[in-house]
Amino acid sequence: MRLDKFLKVSRLIKRRTVANEACDAGRVLVNDKTAKASVNVKAGDIIEIQFGTRNVKVEVLDVKETVRKEEAENLYRYL
Repeated sequence: MRLDKFLKVSRLIKRRTVANEACDAGRVLVNDKTAKASVNVKAGDIIEIQFGTRNVKVEVLDVKETVRKEEAENLYRYL
């Protein structure tokens, strides 16, 4: 699954366009490398997002096309 879509489906970022902009600005790292929105994400990958002064680091546990809001947190684990 594309990185921008995963960020939206997992609700780490609310909208796919915002996820795209964060990737273009170089604020998203996958496995310690700056990532484009088109990078494929799989279970086991480490994603780090910089929100201003705050950094969020998560491990991808599962990849699904669609999930309900309550189940979105099951797709990743905070590190």
